[in-house]
Amino acid sequence: MKLESYDYYIVATSGGKDSIACILYLLSSGIPAKKIELWHHLVDGREGSTLMDWPITEDYIRKFANAFSIKLFFSWKQGGFEREMLRENQKTAPTIFQAPDDDNIIECSCGGIRGKENTRRKFPQVTANLSQRWCSAYLKIDVCTAAINNQKRFLNRRTLVITGERAEESAARSKYKVFEPDRSDNRNGKRIKRHVDHWRPVHLWDEKEVWKIIEKFKVNPHPAYRLGWGRLSCISCIFGSKNQWATLNKIAPGRFRRIGAYEKEFGVTIHRSKSVYDQVVEGSPYSDLDPSIVKEGLGITFNNDIILNKWELPAGAFGENAGPT
Repeated sequence: MKLESYDYYIVATSGGKDSIACILYLLSSGIPAKKIELWHHLVDGREGSTLMDWPITEDYIRKFANAFSIKLFFSWKQGGFEREMLRENQKTAPTIFQAPDDDNIIECSCGGIRGKENTRRKFPQVTANLSQRWCSAYLKIDVCTAAINNQKRFLNRRTLVITGERAEESAARSKYKVFEPDRSDNRNGKRIKRHVDHWRPVHLWDEKEVWKIIEKFKVNPHPAYRLGWGRLSCISCIFGSKNQWATLNKIAPGRFRRIGAYEKEFGVTIHRSKSVYDQVVEGSPYSDLDPSIVKEGLGITFNNDIILNKWELPAGAFGENAGPT
């Protein structure tokens, strides 16, 4: 792979340490910021649901992109996680994605027309199987693929999709390939040709290397890390540890109760054998819960600097490895 040979560099970012490290590695490798695009998939969508994700994540990523002069595009499944979870005798919702139009950004829609009507009515399950852990597939992976497939600007071009999975995170992720054709690739198509590769540049890195490059650039980590979370996904992530559920119950009890109410309504818990209430009883909230950082994490505007004069390792570094497998 010749890194400099691509027309587009798309980094799928959660705002977490690993995708941030990917961006910083690209910049360190000489890829111009103007050729990089940050794509963030909004788990809760843009239609009013606030069930799953950290409220601050969207603006944190926006401020990060601005700090490094990198283009940013949002995408989501209409209605987000909650609509997909509550789907009953319905087709899956359309995908909405932002795209450039001269000097403007427009919203485009695709999908939601074909396919069978079916029912979910339960949370994604804690497994590496993406058909059962449907949040990753439907709200992130499929959304990214649809956004590439439905933009003519990627035709007859070379595109590199970059994600931050690391082998150290789980046995399943250790088997991921570092480099392979992306799901959206169609380089051998007869009518439509679209060359898209998928690269995981930090796949073989350990966590120490990830924090090292973040420290080098003095990037202010997402507030979740400063509250004690070791990995950044949703604040209500199905993979949350018992301590994380206990912390969620302490800092956002209303959100926690909504998760518990859905478990009771569905008659199927996230953990299968334990409810979120059972896990809270067994767990302990994180101790380093600075009220100002809690307020920041639960807010929608990130008011702190992205680049810090004095950088410190956050409380969650090298902490619980609770997150997607």
